[in-house]
Amino acid sequence: MSLQALRAQPRTEPAKAPERRLRPVIEPDRRHRPKLAYAVVALGGALAIGVAQMALSLAATQDSFVLAELNAEHRALGLEKQALKDQIVGLSSPQSLASKADALGLVVAGSASYLRLSDGTVLGAGESADWTSTVDPNGASAVGNALLVPPPEPESSTPADSTAQEATATPLPPAVTDGLPSPTTR
Repeated sequence: MSLQALRAQPRTEPAKAPERRLRPVIEPDRRHRPKLAYAVVALGGALAIGVAQMALSLAATQDSFVLAELNAEHRALGLEKQALKDQIVGLSSPQSLASKADALGLVVAGSASYLRLSDGTVLGAGESADWTSTVDPNGASAVGNALLVPPPEPESSTPADSTAQEATATPLPPAVTDGLPSPTTR
């Protein structure tokens, strides 16, 4: 072969254009319909999300009611605790202890006496207390204490004594229920 034959020879007929493979996106004769299963799954998912959201909302609301009830119970128990503390303070006050000691028949001793253990000698007056006490914790000079329960009235054998005692008793001021008493104005 000659060099001339190996060279490219001009074409006499035009080259064929490559075939184009273009198609319409949706063919008019063959349209795909959405499948029913996909619609059911999407609708079911939306309903499940809605039900879950409502359940969480109801649970949170129920918890808030329980929390409010527990807070009210805590507040009531706090008030009861404070009332019991006030009662303990009233019962352990010196006035209450003196009233209880008087009710038991205890009397105030005079001067103190001491016993020396080494030789057994008594230092001080060494006398017993009088059977009549000079201190009357429930007497006319007693200061009213709202935290104390009034002392029990001594039982009398005759009804005349009780009516005389009621006539000489001073009227008590009104009980304070929730704050300071205020005068009635017109």
